[in-house]
Amino acid sequence: MGKVYSVDVPYATYLRVYEPLGAFPDAERAHWERYARRPDRPSYQDELRRSLASLLPTPPVAVPVHESADAFVLEVDGVVCVCPWRTRLRGWQALEELPGELPPTVLDAVLPPLVRRQAAQDHERWLARNPDARPWIRTATWQVPLHWFVLVSDAERRYDEGSAEVPPVLRYRTPMVQARRRVARALRTLRDTVEEGPLIDGLLDVGRWLEEFHPRSLVELDYGGLVHVLPAGELESDRSAADVAAGIEALRRGDGAAAGEAYGRLTERWRTVRSRRSAN
Repeated sequence: MGKVYSVDVPYATYLRVYEPLGAFPDAERAHWERYARRPDRPSYQDELRRSLASLLPTPPVAVPVHESADAFVLEVDGVVCVCPWRTRLRGWQALEELPGELPPTVLDAVLPPLVRRQAAQDHERWLARNPDARPWIRTATWQVPLHWFVLVSDAERRYDEGSAEVPPVLRYRTPMVQARRRVARALRTLRDTVEEGPLIDGLLDVGRWLEEFHPRSLVELDYGGLVHVLPAGELESDRSAADVAAGIEALRRGDGAAAGEAYGRLTERWRTVRSRRSAN
């Protein structure tokens, strides 16, 4: 197991969209312009710690009462791009997925039914006022969904093993136009060569999500806290984006054997990662 830093909360991975300031309405743009100049902006681990801390009171706070005014900020070629946290919206969405993630007795102990019902009612009222709302961040636990790798290429991979003071990093970052193009190409190949299934469904879903954002946005796939529980050797040798691309290219050529080999490498790698969930 990799080193767990005392200030880190592990196991979550992220798919983020950073939009240029010009994509936001005037009032929100002014807020993000000021925010981007702050020297003390919080990290993704700060966001996770705040979420976990909200579960400590009795009764627990399932979803923040107010929406977060924080964001992640990037500056690329002189253009400032922001990825709003939208913690409240994402909290509601995560709450809807929890019944499939936890046994009923565990779920009721962590978040009593009354708390969940109240949160669901709040969400319903909020959606009536904000029907077009969408998150800038998608989250997964103990895995990177395989269809996320379609959006990026191995050439965009960045791995830094870190140090005693600095945690490791494994992430990909790509222009929005490239991510959309890769999704479209992969969907054409998969629909021509395989039956409908989770990979196609996932690509359709993420493709629709990407269309909601400015075309000059950036897409980031971040292994997040998962890097803290995987050995450095596994992280360094993880070329999942290359394997996904190789598998899709093999299908395009009609080479089923090569596609099967790429898929086998992927499934074995991520089966091993997910097995750590039950071991911990």
